[in-house]
Amino acid sequence: MNLKAGLIGLPNVGKSSLFSALTKMKVEIANYPFATIEPNIATVIIRDPRIIQLAKLVNPEKVVFATYSFVDIAGLIKGASTGEGLGNKFLANVRDVDCLVHVVRCFEDSKIIHINNKIDPISDVETINLELIFADLGTIESIITRLQKKVNNTNDKKAKIETELAKKVQAHLQNGKPVRDLDLNSDELLLIKNWQLLSIKPILYVGNLDQKSLKNPRSNPYFSKLTSYLEKENASLIPICILLEQEMSQFTDEEKEMFLNEFELEFSSLDLLALYSFRLLNLATFFTVGKKEVRAWTFKKNTSALDCGGIIHSDFRKKFIRVEIISFEDFIQAGSEKNVKEKGKMRLEGKDYLIQDGEICHFRIGN
Repeated sequence: MNLKAGLIGLPNVGKSSLFSALTKMKVEIANYPFATIEPNIATVIIRDPRIIQLAKLVNPEKVVFATYSFVDIAGLIKGASTGEGLGNKFLANVRDVDCLVHVVRCFEDSKIIHINNKIDPISDVETINLELIFADLGTIESIITRLQKKVNNTNDKKAKIETELAKKVQAHLQNGKPVRDLDLNSDELLLIKNWQLLSIKPILYVGNLDQKSLKNPRSNPYFSKLTSYLEKENASLIPICILLEQEMSQFTDEEKEMFLNEFELEFSSLDLLALYSFRLLNLATFFTVGKKEVRAWTFKKNTSALDCGGIIHSDFRKKFIRVEIISFEDFIQAGSEKNVKEKGKMRLEGKDYLIQDGEICHFRIGN
């Protein structure tokens, strides 16, 4: 499942630095707009503590973590929807990702230029969101024109339904609201799936803080205002000191643990970012456990055992008989699969069973 999160925001807010910290990959970071023109793409390991616990118990030959792709997209500016600042290229890159991680500057630094010459996170958020909305308005107008011609020339009932839906979306966008906030049923969501709208993508916000604000993000006036603003939008916001995370990405595990303890943090902000990004796309993880390999598999929540088996191999779907299920908690408590079975904690489920996050699965297949 190759899902991608796109890092977006105005120039010089910390996107490329965040990308560098996430991937431990050096990318061009410069104190001027458009330092990143082609999108940097990298797949990173999601260090789920559960798979580490399982590996310690089983001691397998190999441990395979779930992965996630991040795309560093060059800074958008006001007018991007009409091509300003290489806007068309940037918006095309946004179109290619599954969700958005919007990095917003919440720190003062006279050495780092702000494209609008002032620090105003709410204005920055509105600028980006409006550009995505304007881009979608252009798309939806073209769709309405195309569908209207079809309605006028044929008696296509589906085209009529789509036209009405497109007009509904258009009215919502004209009110300055993203499509993700529009109440759409499952049939409508299916119809607009191929329209490649930008503002329908789920979004997560990152407030890029200075180091002194990290212990108490609300003490930062920029972050505090942004929090209040996004609460009204029912949007998630993560406080991250990207400069600190970039430094930590070069540390050993021991040094990182000491650093986290110093700042009274239980997890790295990057771990939280990966977790929140997962939740944003309604993703979950199941595990396969054995002496040869302990592996994490990514799936969409509410996926059947049959389809989860198909994620491992198409034969698992074609020849599915049943699946053995052990909860993560039961496995850790028992210490081994053998002990779980002896305690009667393993159960068998059929093809329609909905796999739950964190379950350990052994798929039985026929010949």
